[in-house]
Amino acid sequence: MRSDPDKLTKKHQNLIHSDFKKVVSHTQREKDGWYVNSIMIEGCDVPFKYKRKQPYKKLSKGQRINLTYYPQVETVAGLEFEYMKVVRIKVS
Repeated sequence: MRSDPDKLTKKHQNLIHSDFKKVVSHTQREKDGWYVNSIMIEGCDVPFKYKRKQPYKKLSKGQRINLTYYPQVETVAGLEFEYMKVVRIKVS
């Protein structure tokens, strides 16, 4: 089942959809049986994160992607860090 970003953003008001964003960096690491992915997007200082059970294909620098995400705050050692939790990612 493929999800339509317009339907998702209408149903969930906090979701944001962005098209044709340029990847600056992509890292993938294994943690507790999950693959944690972090992506940095050109023009944005906040990381985009998501988890998967299987590794995701490597996104190269300069590659264009479409993202559906919502803002989150994570507290580490008493400091708050903003990040974007990705719920849908697709290569453009």
